[in-house]
Amino acid sequence: MSKVIERILNLLAFLLTVGRPVSAEEIRFTVAGYEQGEDEAFRRMFERDKELLRELGISLEMQATDAFEVEYGYVVPEGGYELPDPGLTDEERAALWLAAQAVRLGGQPSGPEAIFKLGGVPGSVGGEPLSANLGEDVGLLGDLFAAVVEHRVAAFTYRDKARQFKPYGLVHRRGHWYLVGELVDGEARAFRVERITDLTVGDATFTRPPGFDVQRSIPDAPWEAGPDEMTAEVVFDASVAWWAERELGANANVKKQPDGAIRATLPVAHPDAFIGWMLGFVDEAEIVSPPELRQRLLDQVGAR
Repeated sequence: MSKVIERILNLLAFLLTVGRPVSAEEIRFTVAGYEQGEDEAFRRMFERDKELLRELGISLEMQATDAFEVEYGYVVPEGGYELPDPGLTDEERAALWLAAQAVRLGGQPSGPEAIFKLGGVPGSVGGEPLSANLGEDVGLLGDLFAAVVEHRVAAFTYRDKARQFKPYGLVHRRGHWYLVGELVDGEARAFRVERITDLTVGDATFTRPPGFDVQRSIPDAPWEAGPDEMTAEVVFDASVAWWAERELGANANVKKQPDGAIRATLPVAHPDAFIGWMLGFVDEAEIVSPPELRQRLLDQVGAR
């Protein structure tokens, strides 16, 4: 099938760029994929490809190749390939842009070329990555979803180690999908989907424990997963309050100040991860308490 698609694309590109009617014979010896030794074999292949193009909504017409109208060739007529302007509003184009950025294939977000052809992106849309990385294997997420729905045990490799896993759910956090559940030995775990390889969904089934909360199996923020238990109080300046509030996670208690700043109270289980995040705000955020966490941040700043 991939060879057929490649040949069709080669044919379409040739017809759109050559700028004149071309005969079937010229197509046969010019377009890659039509290297057929027998006339009848080429004819059957070319007829199938023309029909496929028509099914895709791309019309082919016959036009004279010269002024005497002795020979005729194939062309894609003007308007037979391009779509008419859909007349999208700014809101609709913004929605399409965000949808295009919502999924990454091979770790890369969709390019802007398509949305530019639809009239560009409204100026109000920022360039922040709001995406879910699916890794190189796009079908992986679909297979895992099927395993979750059908309650089937999955086998895969993760960090060079084979795993037997009972998948209870899929959770999206900060641009990554996580597979949540339990190993067959009963240990609750979560695995980043793009790091899973060699997936096999078996026939063995399982029963999901009642009351299992998939959402709470993944911390909202990286500093919430760790051995320590403390509550931090932080003040963010008005200039960075919007970004901090978005990053803090659902477990933070945020109070807005009259000047636009925010005061946040949040759990911290991994101080190093939290301090690493705080350093990005430079002097526009301050840890108020606890004193030991504040001092660790000051020590980090002084060491730089």
